[in-house]
Amino acid sequence: MATEYKTRAGQPFDRAAFESLLRRKVFLWQSFEPYGAVKGLFDYGPPLENLEAEVINIWRDHFIRHEKMMALKCSMLTPYEVLKTSGHVDKFADFMCKDPKTGEILRSDHLIKDVIESRLTSDREARGEKIEETEEDPKLKKKKAKAAKAAVRLDEATKKEYEHLLATLDDQTGDDMGALIRKHDIRNPTSGNEVEPPVSVNLMFQTQIGATGKEPAFLRPETAQGQFLSFQKLLEFSDGQLPMASASIGYSFRNELSPRSGLLRVREFLMAEVEHFVDPQSGKRHPKFASVRDTKLPLLDRKTQNEGGSTPQIKTIGEAVDSKLVDNETLGYFLVRIMLFMEKIGIDPAKLRFRQHMANEMAHYAADCWDCELLSSYGWIECVGCADRSAYDLSVHEKATGTFLKVREPLKEPVRVEEWVANLDKKKSGPRLKKDQGKVEAALKGLSQEFKEKCSLAMEKEGKVEVPVEGVEGGKVELDKDIVSFVKETRMETMREYTPNVIEPSFGVGRILYSLMEHCYWTREKDEARSVMSFKPTIAPIKVLLVPLQKDSRFAPVLADLEAKLDDAQLSFKVDQSGVSIGKRYSRNDELGIPFGITVDYESLEGKGVTLRERDSTKQVRSSLEEILDAVVAMCKGKENWESVQKRLPAFEGKVEEE
Repeated sequence: MATEYKTRAGQPFDRAAFESLLRRKVFLWQSFEPYGAVKGLFDYGPPLENLEAEVINIWRDHFIRHEKMMALKCSMLTPYEVLKTSGHVDKFADFMCKDPKTGEILRSDHLIKDVIESRLTSDREARGEKIEETEEDPKLKKKKAKAAKAAVRLDEATKKEYEHLLATLDDQTGDDMGALIRKHDIRNPTSGNEVEPPVSVNLMFQTQIGATGKEPAFLRPETAQGQFLSFQKLLEFSDGQLPMASASIGYSFRNELSPRSGLLRVREFLMAEVEHFVDPQSGKRHPKFASVRDTKLPLLDRKTQNEGGSTPQIKTIGEAVDSKLVDNETLGYFLVRIMLFMEKIGIDPAKLRFRQHMANEMAHYAADCWDCELLSSYGWIECVGCADRSAYDLSVHEKATGTFLKVREPLKEPVRVEEWVANLDKKKSGPRLKKDQGKVEAALKGLSQEFKEKCSLAMEKEGKVEVPVEGVEGGKVELDKDIVSFVKETRMETMREYTPNVIEPSFGVGRILYSLMEHCYWTREKDEARSVMSFKPTIAPIKVLLVPLQKDSRFAPVLADLEAKLDDAQLSFKVDQSGVSIGKRYSRNDELGIPFGITVDYESLEGKGVTLRERDSTKQVRSSLEEILDAVVAMCKGKENWESVQKRLPAFEGKVEEE
């Protein structure tokens, strides 16, 4: 990442120092390290595990409680048929290239991005610009050194083409990437060899249910399908009323071809997903949209990206929905709620944008989709996808299973309906169709009115018709007039049946946590060795540091009283009684992001209160133990801030930090 990426305090971001802090303070590490570690798998240490729990608690409150959603816990093991129907078996894939001489597998978009970025970096070096050094795997660095060349200056047209290519890379198909690799002579950067054309590789982990191996399954790549298949139960729980929403928090799995960038691209990750079901005839309006209409969002639309731009426009969500830049109110409402959640947990608003999916980038089911991207030292990273999935999922699962996955609601007035109907004589068709009868029934129900009318004419003329049926040999079944008839019927309809549309915000929790940690990281002025993680008190993994002035047994009763009161308030805390100076103790715990420190000194033994220190400013106040605890509880619950505490409690001017 170029040097323009800054810390919270506006300093150049040193990723090597940041990652060193994460390792030293045991935030995370690669799983199974004694066995050599496994790429794409990470263990969370106490600080990060607690941080994740705090963020999830806020997510549950912000979405599930506030929006009256139905929380679900669905199975992570998913039968093959479910993901075949949803399209994941055929479409959930990335493109890879192979170095035929070394056998190395390279993800195509990463290969193109790395090579093009390397050429742009070389161009900047040739122009005399300063390039930030980043920490690399020593083995990879050694390999790259062999292929390193002198800095090469690009002509302006090529530079502009490269920059546009990077801005639109997510919009490229496999064939597009193959053409780019050929056009720009993109080779394996570690060997210099040409690579084979991109091929599609499914990213799901395959397994089986049971010991026979006859029931293939996958570890789920998302939590969504379990929610869709629970639709009728959710509808019953919500008393048949729409709009309604479900939410699920759980692990998903993707067999990434080239895990990289720490928590940003892993094989096992926590997701928090919402499925908001709406009546398509409502125009997908949201009852609370008026309350957010004037909220401004940074929106990077498709048109700007196509023109090679990357600067978002600041617009109110009302303007964006009215102009159809954002497709509908419900989608727009959730974009605002996503931004408010990010601000609530401490994401830097200046490092957040919403990017609209390009045309070729859109999922096969999506009507519109925006990603909430967060800026990190790795660039802009998708952390939340907010998609209008239309009626795709419920429709395909209903068609595949014959299960009714619609909403039925009474009409205000009966409606006269004329329509073509396919009547299957089940007594006669059963012996002939056998196990395919259910599939044929579902196919007949799914035929359009135009097709049924054509079938009626063909039946009169030839006495038989051929009907497309999924899941049977040849994909078609011939039916004669003995077992099926096509007739036009008139009926009075008192109920309306429809398939709801779905708006889905999908959160990658690990990516959000990593971005949050970068956004909270900075170093003390004139002392880069003193790192700070400025977590908000509401999400900090540990809320309070208890610091006795010295190792003295006389402090034990006061500390015990403080611990008991913090336990009663359900606040996490840490006691640091090590022999180093109090200033050093505060400093090393600032790296854990502990927002408040309570110092117990000899005056505390005389009932003269305790000192409260705030992490970011290092300012202190002193008051009675009860008043200090009340202030800490209020700040950790988000009911008060440090500025107001400073105004109402006496300042303490000590020399703790210098010590």
